[in-house]
Amino acid sequence: MAVLQIREAINQAIDEEMARDTGVFIMGEEVAQYNGAYKVTQGLWKKYGDKRVIDTPITEAGFAGIGIGAAMTGIGVRPIVEMMTWNFAILAFDQIINHAAKARYMSAGQFKVPIVFRGPNGPAHMLSAQHSQALESMMAHVPGLIVMTPSTPYDAKGMLKSAIRDDNPVIFMESELMYGIKGEVPDEEYLVPIGKGDIKREGTDVTIIAWTKMVAVALKAADELQKEGINVEVIDPRTLRPLDEDLILESIRKTNRCVIVEDSWPYASVGTEIAHRIHTKAFDYLDAPVEKINSADIPMPYAENLEHEALPSPEKVIAAVKKVLYRK
Repeated sequence: MAVLQIREAINQAIDEEMARDTGVFIMGEEVAQYNGAYKVTQGLWKKYGDKRVIDTPITEAGFAGIGIGAAMTGIGVRPIVEMMTWNFAILAFDQIINHAAKARYMSAGQFKVPIVFRGPNGPAHMLSAQHSQALESMMAHVPGLIVMTPSTPYDAKGMLKSAIRDDNPVIFMESELMYGIKGEVPDEEYLVPIGKGDIKREGTDVTIIAWTKMVAVALKAADELQKEGINVEVIDPRTLRPLDEDLILESIRKTNRCVIVEDSWPYASVGTEIAHRIHTKAFDYLDAPVEKINSADIPMPYAENLEHEALPSPEKVIAAVKKVLYRK
């Protein structure tokens, strides 16, 4: 068992899959000689060379399209396309949504699109409005895409290996603020299945559902609430599409209360969909309406104090938990 940063776990997953399958290659801005903007691809260019670790121009739509075309050739090629940030990937949404997501359906299964688009998603710190967007709800909205959001080094490695091996396009959304977080990762090979969530903390009083860096916010709130005798269960879906609905509903049937925490905007968010499913499929088990904590419904401020006010926090989660428990 090794202790790795999330960036190291992702690097290890890519390295192992490139060694296992010569059809796997990675492309993106600064992934080769610079070793990646966040050093996720450290050492891969020296090990695998220019043909499998490819620096691209600053043209997200262009290299996304090249990756999709390569994946569709049917010759065993499995591209990994790194977006320096998902804020920049907005430029490639036409390629991702209109081509990667639809090719298999529109060809009646004749074309598979085994490709992974990966990079940091969501607010970081004082990056202002154009670089602080959590875009998972936009990607999860699209049929044909798999959307994955790791929150630990263990999950990051196992989930990415599964993503690379899948024959469908996978949107793999990391977090810039989490690349340095450490955790235990097994030495032997393992996979985290697509569509399988995880209980990060078991509890009986309230279920908190959170993903990526909001898992840490939920766990911190749970620790504080435990001091008051409130026992919180924390669920990490890990894959947002397809969603591990059974895991979520099982938890709701146990705790009878739910708070959803996400750092995306509230309107039409992933949390909204999860709340809808809970209200329609576990309504009789609920002792309170589902509460949802989001980023403020505004472009992200640059000022540090305003950014803090706009983002979810353990204090906001604690207040929401007490609300569903009818405590002041």
